[in-house]
Amino acid sequence: MSIKVEKLEKNLVKLEITVDKAKFEEGMQKSYQKNIGRFNIPGFRKGKAPRKIIEQYYGEGVFYEDAINIVCGDAYEKAIEENNIDAVDMPDVDIVQVGNDQDLIFTATVAVKPEVKLGKYKGIEVTEKEVKITNEQINEELEKVREKNARIADIEDRPVKEGDITKIDFEGFLDGVPFNGGKAEDYELVIGSGQFIPGFEEQVVGANKGEIFDINVKFPDDYNSEDLKGKDVLFKVKVNDIKVKQLSEIDDEFAKDVSEFDTLKEYKENIKEKLKETAEHHQKHEIEDEIIKIAGSNANIDIPDIMIEKQIENMIKDFNLKLKYQGLDIDKYLQFTGSTLDNLKTSMRVEAENQVRARLTLEAIAKEENIEVPDEDVEKEIQKLADNYRQNIEEFKKHLRDEDIKYIKEGICFDKTIDFLVENSKTIKKKA
Repeated sequence: MSIKVEKLEKNLVKLEITVDKAKFEEGMQKSYQKNIGRFNIPGFRKGKAPRKIIEQYYGEGVFYEDAINIVCGDAYEKAIEENNIDAVDMPDVDIVQVGNDQDLIFTATVAVKPEVKLGKYKGIEVTEKEVKITNEQINEELEKVREKNARIADIEDRPVKEGDITKIDFEGFLDGVPFNGGKAEDYELVIGSGQFIPGFEEQVVGANKGEIFDINVKFPDDYNSEDLKGKDVLFKVKVNDIKVKQLSEIDDEFAKDVSEFDTLKEYKENIKEKLKETAEHHQKHEIEDEIIKIAGSNANIDIPDIMIEKQIENMIKDFNLKLKYQGLDIDKYLQFTGSTLDNLKTSMRVEAENQVRARLTLEAIAKEENIEVPDEDVEKEIQKLADNYRQNIEEFKKHLRDEDIKYIKEGICFDKTIDFLVENSKTIKKKA
């Protein structure tokens, strides 16, 4: 096998790969064995005709497709490995020469990981603000706990009021015709939350349980759906349920009920400590992110579009997973927001590019600074993962693939590289 490598613009590499005819013949034989059962040749039982007879009947090209797939796949993998090509996408393959007792020649054009020309990454200046927890923050946290521990009571003897939790059926009509995304049953709506378009929730106020009524509203002029923006619509609504939160007084008894402390004062001190710990942890990550962002912006990288597209797809998957935890999915989210998948992807593009740039920059710095990951660090991380899944480490290892080990090692390397950048940065202290 011979290989010619040509570097194209925009981080594309074109490989011209020649596979000798004997190797291609092996692929043709495998293709014949795979497909023999499909052919019904006169004078032979189905699946029993010799290869030469089938080729005479249909032409030699009848076995090319599978033979090419078999041979090209192996040849391509070997070619990128021998030439240390870090491909970031599937190759675009073109057949140059095939069959007639000749060598197989094909080209494979593929996007590769770009070269990173590092700029300044040591001595980056960042600001670290003093962490100070205010009484307002403590009270906000108390209010959250109060809301979380509220008792939900059914309402039967009065109409809907501001702040009530309702369950409603609704269906929207534009010019008398139902529109997409405008219908739901038993939808939980907190009146005054601003979940729906302006004017909707206000018109639910005053309705009684079981009541069916009409709501007339106008979609905002900047609404994402072209069919609905600025349009007057009618919703037919039914109130199925009315509930209200009953909140406790914030006092010593409340502290006893929701914590291990006997007094509100002790509980507040504990909240303050936890808020400070969380704020310091958050600030640490903010500083790290800022350093990585600056180091990335100082680097010269021509990122292939495919790497950004793949990162967007990963972000969409993560977003969809978060929505599912809330009982939604991408389709329902797009209906409620009046947006489209293309618009969502466009809104994620800058962040996706920043994430790819950050990853490439960290890889380049780790290589430049010879940051290595000892086997014992990998072992410790695997032990943590095994503990999280409550498994014996040896049993846990049985389920790990080579790609999983590689992923774990890369994660540790990134952490070490970030620590290196922080240690070599200049921190400016700033009072709260």
